[in-house]
Amino acid sequence: MQVRATMGLLTPLLADITVDGLSLVGEVTAEELELTEDDAVVSGPLEVSLDLTGVDGLVAVTGVLEGTVIRECVRCLKQYEDPLAFSVRAAFVPEPKSASHHPKRVDPRKARAEVVEADEEEEPDDQYQYQGNHLELAPMLREHIILAAPMQPLCSDECLGLCARCGKNLNEGPCQCAAEPSIPTFRVVQSMKRKTGGSSAS
Repeated sequence: MQVRATMGLLTPLLADITVDGLSLVGEVTAEELELTEDDAVVSGPLEVSLDLTGVDGLVAVTGVLEGTVIRECVRCLKQYEDPLAFSVRAAFVPEPKSASHHPKRVDPRKARAEVVEADEEEEPDDQYQYQGNHLELAPMLREHIILAAPMQPLCSDECLGLCARCGKNLNEGPCQCAAEPSIPTFRVVQSMKRKTGGSSAS
């Protein structure tokens, strides 16, 4: 049975997650995900749609997360809005009793043995552990958002960047530096000759 939920979106009860599945739909904020400005600057709430399925202690999570992140272009240093949309694929397995109460990433090689019943041909991208009677999805979603950040953020592929001499944003138009005429080659040659005493004698 599919259940739409907007409350308790980030902490669903394990008892509600069955083989029939549980659907979680709603919005979450950067504060709820404990995202810092160093992690990502989010504009407005993020829309989350997740499907959870539980089998013998294993919880498979799939879905989509969408929103807008404010990034800084590496070329022109201008802030721009970057649409955020990616698929979520994760699996949660019970963690040892001695582990901390916060869900954490685990070595996929160690967890793989506990995910035998999962789809072997299309294994979840990320695997986490849980304990208690509910899941904590915030750390997993936060990690997905951080990892979705591009290595070289660009406001556009055609970004012209800043002038290396005056620092003007060339996307806003040419600067005065570009209008300055270059020194003619023959003048450079003549200057070099004067410095070296003219042409060499045979």
